[in-house]
Amino acid sequence: MPPAAMPSAATPLAAGHDLVTMARGATAAAEALLADATAKVRERVAVDGRLVSSLFDREQRATHGLAWFATYVEAVRQLTAYATRMQSTKQLTELEELLVRIGLGEFLAQMLGGIPISQGEILRPTDLGLTAQAVAARVTPEVEMLIASGNTALRRARLVELMRSHRGATVGACGLDETLESIRDGMRRFADKEVMDHAQGWHRTNSYIPLEIIEQMADLGVFGLTIPEEYGGTGLGKESMCVVSEELSRGYIGVGSLGTRTEIAAELILGSGTDEQKQKWLPKLASGEILPTAVFTEPNTGSDLASLKTRATRSGDVYRIQGNKTWITHPVRADLMTLLVRTNPKETGYRGLSMLLAEKPRGTDAEPFPVEGMTGTEIEVIGYRGMKEYEIAFDGFEVKADALLGGVEGLGFKQLMATFESARIQTAARAIGVAQAAMEQALSYAQNRVQFGEALIVFPRVADKIAMMAVEIMIARQLTYHAAREKDSGRRCDLEAGMAKLLAARVAWAAADNAVQIHGGNGFAMEFPISRILCDARILSIFEGAAEIQAQVIARRLLDGSN
Repeated sequence: MPPAAMPSAATPLAAGHDLVTMARGATAAAEALLADATAKVRERVAVDGRLVSSLFDREQRATHGLAWFATYVEAVRQLTAYATRMQSTKQLTELEELLVRIGLGEFLAQMLGGIPISQGEILRPTDLGLTAQAVAARVTPEVEMLIASGNTALRRARLVELMRSHRGATVGACGLDETLESIRDGMRRFADKEVMDHAQGWHRTNSYIPLEIIEQMADLGVFGLTIPEEYGGTGLGKESMCVVSEELSRGYIGVGSLGTRTEIAAELILGSGTDEQKQKWLPKLASGEILPTAVFTEPNTGSDLASLKTRATRSGDVYRIQGNKTWITHPVRADLMTLLVRTNPKETGYRGLSMLLAEKPRGTDAEPFPVEGMTGTEIEVIGYRGMKEYEIAFDGFEVKADALLGGVEGLGFKQLMATFESARIQTAARAIGVAQAAMEQALSYAQNRVQFGEALIVFPRVADKIAMMAVEIMIARQLTYHAAREKDSGRRCDLEAGMAKLLAARVAWAAADNAVQIHGGNGFAMEFPISRILCDARILSIFEGAAEIQAQVIARRLLDGSN
């Protein structure tokens, strides 16, 4: 039998309790519970107030779980902040309020009952050393009310009804200033017109994103968005790049990632380069005249950059490079490599590392690396195509000595670390775009596919999946924009950036997986875009810090007594 009809637009869902007041009370309760959990976990991993690495690693379930728990608390905090802003500006529409209520109710419920930190791992309060009595002591009436009345069938159904009549599928993106709204509209139009209809073809044929698309992106100012005006850029903040990355990645993650590559290279040069290096490279990066690639990772090192082995030996006015790199994105068509090398073999760990701004000629599929001392082999991948991945071998490749970033050896890792906040914010924004694309595909398919005489969208378990996609995308967006605003204000935000990336990557994968489920067998067919989106989503919890590494970093910040 077909399910009952959805509630009408007149159905009262928000009456009786002020959302912002409840949200603030729930936030305070969540923060108190996090403080309890942090104290309990610290007891397991610290001796005389200092973290002990062996204990920290032994207790990964608790330490990484604490990172996820804290991320959920930050999500509750940012949902509350969003509702407060929207209420104060009279923009808290029924749709926005539903997103916040459902999100608060669901995340609070998961905090008390179990947070999915991966497909087969559920974090429960007992993993953090919290007893049932300790948890119950922190559950306030506001928490109880939001859990009981937040994520209900009626609210989910109403949310989907509003989404179906909403102009476009992006929800939970209100509150931006006019400049950012204008940027979003422009990037969305570009993605819709120039990217979306071609992305599936680029993916299926493993083709490069056409240079014409890159030229159009340059004309739109994508590459110079956050580069200061004195170097030919627009001089906007990281929040603007979040909007751009999100919308372009909604069209195709490869297109969204092109802007990210320039952003990180520019940040390296802007933050650590000499005046001459800034004058030489930043205007060309801003205009799109040159394309950069990051050359950091090595075989068998992964996230362990301290064990990096690629050597750069000084000989007169050049460095000669010897070694291997892997998972290098878009190197063939790149003009500039930000190349992390070991310049002092006597120094172990991070101290002997340096960053080079290594020039190279552009290659082609027929001749990928037309330069002496550099060869490469393509790594075939299931998703994240359009730029191509390579393993690269250096055998005497020469780089001019004045290409040493900042002009001082041994600072490479420190220079790279300074970009991690932006890189993780960027990745979170790309994940939001991928999740948004998955949700739009699911919504469209569910409205048009008829089974048992009804459109799929009418069936509650289909509609529920779409509703929760919208809610989780909105939560990830608020975390990510918050981290970007912190970065723009000049405050340290590695914790916020890490949390945004951690959650957004999971949200993207969940959205893509559920969208495939809604498509049924068609979701497994390569002709349907959702099959590509699923492949693209999977990489997001791996690169720019795997989810486990990300949780490790967050946990150390939380448990470090100096914070």
